Amino acid sequence: MSEEITKLEVIAPSVEEAIENGLQELGLTEADVEVEILDEGKKGLLGLGTRQARVALKIKRRGADTFSKVTVSSEKEKSQVQPADEEVLGEPEEVEIAREVIETILEKMHVNANISVRLGDSDSDRIQPVLIDIEGNDLSFLIGRKAETINALQFITSLIVGRELGRWIPLQIDVQHYRMRREDELRKLARRIADQVADTGRNQALEPMPPNERRIIHLELHDHPLVETESEGEDPSRKVIVRVKN
Repeated sequence: MSEEITKLEVIAPSVEEAIENGLQELGLTEADVEVEILDEGKKGLLGLGTRQARVALKIKRRGADTFSKVTVSSEKEKSQVQPADEEVLGEPEEVEIAREVIETILEKMHVNANISVRLGDSDSDRIQPVLIDIEGNDLSFLIGRKAETINALQFITSLIVGRELGRWIPLQIDVQHYRMRREDELRKLARRIADQVADTGRNQALEPMPPNERRIIHLELHDHPLVETESEGEDPSRKVIVRVKN
C-alpha cells in the first residue's frame, strides 16, 4: 500500500488549543504528526478584533483512506469538511479585520445591524480606504448630535484596525447613508453662501465643522469664479470663511 499524506487545518483562539483540538479530531498524539503554524493569531485591543490561530497537522500513514482535508473551528461542535478541489476566495486583510472589529463593537453595544465592509476607490498616490456601511432600523443614536457618536465610533475602530494591521489605514464609517446625505447638504450650503457673498460683497463665516466637512466646502467652491474660502480658528471651533476674490 502506498503512503498517503493527510492534512488537517485547525482554527482556535491559540496555537496550543488548535493543536490539541486537531489531535483530538484525529485521535492521535503529537508524536504522530508534523505541526505547521499557518497563523499565530493576534489578540486585539481590549479583546476586540481578535484573529484566531490556524495550524495544519500533517500525518503519514499507510492506508489512510478515511481522512480528508478538514477545517475545524473550536467554537463549533462539528467540523466542516472542505473539498480538496474547492478554492476559497479570501478578502483583503484590512477588510477582514475591520469587519471583525466593527461586528464585535456593535455586538458589545447590543446593536442589531447589517454591516458591509469594502475597499474604496483611491488615487494612485493614496492608500485605498476601508469603507464600513451600517444599515438597520432606527440607528440614529449611532450618529449622535453633530455626528459626535459616529465620529467617535469611527475613531476607535480606526485605532483598533491600525493596531491589528501594524500600520495606519484610512477608514470611514457611515450609518444609514448619513455621510452621503450630509455631503449633499454641505455642497448645497456652500453654493448658497457663495451666491450671497457674491451678491452682497460681504464675507460670511460658516458654523464650526470637523476637517472632513470643511474639506467638502473648500472643494465645492474651489473653482468658483467670484469667491474663495479659507479656514480660520482652532479645532473644534475652526470654521470656513467665504469671501469675495480679490
